[in-house]
Amino acid sequence: MKKILVPIDFSENADRALAAAKLMGSPADIQLIILHSYQPYVPDATVPAGVGALPIENGTEEAFRNRLEEYVARARSEGYQAEGIWAVGGIHPAVFEAIEEHRPDMVVMGRTGSGGFLDKLIGSSTTKIALDAPCPVLIVPPQSEPKAIRKVVYATQLEHDEINILRKVMRNVEHWGAQLTFLKIRGAVQPNIQPDHQYIEEIQTVFGVPAESFVIREADSVRGGIEAYCDEVGADLLIVSARQRTFIEAYITNPSVTKKLILDTHIPVLVYHMKDDDRL
Repeated sequence: MKKILVPIDFSENADRALAAAKLMGSPADIQLIILHSYQPYVPDATVPAGVGALPIENGTEEAFRNRLEEYVARARSEGYQAEGIWAVGGIHPAVFEAIEEHRPDMVVMGRTGSGGFLDKLIGSSTTKIALDAPCPVLIVPPQSEPKAIRKVVYATQLEHDEINILRKVMRNVEHWGAQLTFLKIRGAVQPNIQPDHQYIEEIQTVFGVPAESFVIREADSVRGGIEAYCDEVGADLLIVSARQRTFIEAYITNPSVTKKLILDTHIPVLVYHMKDDDRL
């Protein structure tokens, strides 16, 4: 049975994330760990009483605890093995504490916001979790409606050995009964050092993937090219892999396409990590 951690804030985006988690397999295949991180109201002592103050709802914590219990009960009524986690404080430490304790195979999160200036500058909590988590993280954007996964696009640079990641990807794709396409976008600023054919041949040899499963296209923007192709083929899921990079790569020569996709794309994104252990 696969464990899936789903942080929720009782918003529509959280509902989408939970619905997407349930689509990862049948109720018999999945254990849902539903997390809510409660942030208590802390009054600002520097603001005079009655000036711009928001009304404090009595029983808010109890109400949220009850809602978490309702989510768990609903999942159980649908046949899923489910449990709730109540945490207090920021979502980022709560998620990582839950990962450490429960060792989920995947985290599924709804993305809030539109990837605006502040998100791009410092990164949202969702982005940080997606990039730093020791397990795969599925990001469900607010524009998407969760549905059965039939078409999967795996975006690759064909610049690094990704066989270990692909073993996990292939297991999932087979489990979903989905069609997988390997996509490389050659952008104006994207490094293109290693010959593509060596990695294509290795993937074909290891996994028996047909040549028509590989698509290579030119585009001004790598992210734009990936999204355009996913829209063209009606992809249900985009998979990317993140790797640890040097400071120069991260901020100067090769800003992360993965981070941009997490922040902005309208397609659900499943992020694997080169440092992942052998999980989902």
